[in-house]
Amino acid sequence: MTGPDQKVGFFEELKRRNVFRVAVAYLITAWLLLQVADIVLENIYAPDWVIQAFMLALAAGLPLALIFAWAFEMTPEGIKREKDVDRSQSITHKTGRKLDFTIIAILAVAVVMLLLDRFRAPAAPELLEQTTATEQVESAIPSIAVLPFVNMSSDPEQEFFSDGISEEILNALARVKELKVAGRTSSFAFKGKEQDLREIGQALGVESILEGSVRKSGNMVRITAQLVQVDDGFHLWSETYDRELDDVFVIQDEIATAILQQLKAALVGFEPEAVVQATTRTDSEVYDQYLLAKQRIYERKRLSIESAVELLDKAIARDPDYAPAYAQRGIAALLLSVRNYGEMTRAESDAQGKLYLDKALQLDPELAEGWAGLGLYHVNRPGESTNAIEVLTKALEINPNLIDASNWLTVAYSNLGENTKAMEITEQMIERDPLYPPGFGNAIAGYNLLGMQEKSWALLNRIRPYLPGDPQVLQAEASTWLSLGKPSKALPLLESALQTQPNDFVMRNYQGWALINTGQFERAVESGLPWHKLWGLEQLERREEAKMLATELASEGNVQPLIFLYGFRGEFEQLIDFVQSRWTDLDAFQKENPDGGGGYGVMLEIARAHSALGNVDGFEDAMSRVRAAHDRSIEQGVQDRFFFVDDANYYVLAGDRELAIELLAQAVDLGVVVPDRFEKVWPVLSALGGDPEFEAIQTRMFEHLNAERAALGLEPIST
Repeated sequence: MTGPDQKVGFFEELKRRNVFRVAVAYLITAWLLLQVADIVLENIYAPDWVIQAFMLALAAGLPLALIFAWAFEMTPEGIKREKDVDRSQSITHKTGRKLDFTIIAILAVAVVMLLLDRFRAPAAPELLEQTTATEQVESAIPSIAVLPFVNMSSDPEQEFFSDGISEEILNALARVKELKVAGRTSSFAFKGKEQDLREIGQALGVESILEGSVRKSGNMVRITAQLVQVDDGFHLWSETYDRELDDVFVIQDEIATAILQQLKAALVGFEPEAVVQATTRTDSEVYDQYLLAKQRIYERKRLSIESAVELLDKAIARDPDYAPAYAQRGIAALLLSVRNYGEMTRAESDAQGKLYLDKALQLDPELAEGWAGLGLYHVNRPGESTNAIEVLTKALEINPNLIDASNWLTVAYSNLGENTKAMEITEQMIERDPLYPPGFGNAIAGYNLLGMQEKSWALLNRIRPYLPGDPQVLQAEASTWLSLGKPSKALPLLESALQTQPNDFVMRNYQGWALINTGQFERAVESGLPWHKLWGLEQLERREEAKMLATELASEGNVQPLIFLYGFRGEFEQLIDFVQSRWTDLDAFQKENPDGGGGYGVMLEIARAHSALGNVDGFEDAMSRVRAAHDRSIEQGVQDRFFFVDDANYYVLAGDRELAIELLAQAVDLGVVVPDRFEKVWPVLSALGGDPEFEAIQTRMFEHLNAERAALGLEPIST
């Protein structure tokens, strides 16, 4: 063997060993790979550090490639160290030609990419122009916020009247489709705050603000209103109205119409379809009672709603034809059920609410709040979410600013497992009214379900400055911690929020599951909702009490706890007998008990019962429904930890142990914690017992659980 010819210069030796060709081929290939990576990573929304790391790896590879080209040589026998190759047998010239062809091929691909880029270039300005035009159309839509008018009356109790005037003007403007109107809750969040109008406009995303004052004295009222341009504080219009109280509705119409005229003058091409009309007419006393009742219903507290009921009953007695009073009376009845803020049974609440809502719509078939209330009625009833969507959509066509209707519409879609549609409406809702608690609460719950906690934190950071210490914000933050498997961070927030709103259903629901999942069964029995109390009793082996509670819930129409209890206890014959005694088939059952978009556990219990009893047809029917529901959730991007557990249960029943274990591992990675071994909580998982991987997953879960218990000052639970 001979080494390199020492008489050949270093530069010539680099050429002979094809080092230059390797460098050129490497650089062109690296450039091409970067172009492809940039396109791919941009489309999958990869963080910036990924492409940076890729560039660094390619840069580090260049010297390695050059060293390899210098030290090694391609031979017919394969790659050898250069010093071991007989120079007379060297084929570097052939390798060089192959590298030349490779470089030409890579250059050809690069040229094609450049040509494609140039081909697209002329279209880019056009696309930019179209995009800009679209943005201009959107920005050309005038936007306005109606701040609560200041009460200038000597009686502070008249503040509800000034608020009501503001709200009715807001609602009148919201009926104009060509106008974007900020929601009531967000606008009213600035009540009584000396804040720069530009800051308010920026927070609400509007170009103009209507503010004013109301002075009520005897049977006379003076309303002053002014329209201010946000960016420069310029007063576009102002007016003062002195009227008798019986003319208050006319004043509202005049103000709303004047605003539209000013906006029409300021914005070319703004042509509202019709002059607005604020509300249905009645006398001043009935209107006072209606406005005050409406304000109290907004508070969403039992005593406030009960007080509103008394006011509305007086208003209806004085004016039996005033439809808005009936609508609010029906909504109040529905909100006073045990599932919401009151103590009425579900049956009594539904019957009473429906009676008043039907009367409201009989008196005024185009009353938006009547249709909205009817939507709430259907939302609360099993199997009627489709009806709810129909009537709530009608309510929003009449008055797009009915934020409660938008919120109930998202609930209806969620009940049907349509998480994507629910999220779309929710995001539109928080864009219009970002400080509306049910709106941002539902948005954050939706983001968490879809594994988008970063959006939850962003929304929380956006609203916190305007709602410091608000219990609904605390609840939303707690729900995000729970979705990440951090009950130790969630429980203190929920307990703080419940001090202010002890009867809030959502807060108590989150608190109850956090207590159950961390093994605090006694507390769950004492303070939880019926679901949590049931499982607490069962875990404490107070089985008779648990059975009595589940049976009672079933008699009220809430059948799922009893079905789960039958399944948990292995009482499969009772489970199937119960289902078949109430529903003709699983189609009927599914209509009243849809999947909800986060796992179809109740149908899984039916499938398991059929399997245990050897009912093949029933088993396959139930399993096909579970699979369809879960596939839809997966398509919609559900990333909830307990959804993965439900899917693992499905695959155990389907006989796919490997996939079931994989899903359980994902659930634990996402933070699932339960106070016992998996098979003790979900008996179907007992089929995985003894599997080393299954046991390892359980160990990880217990480590997480006990870390959370330690943070709460609780003793560890042994495996």
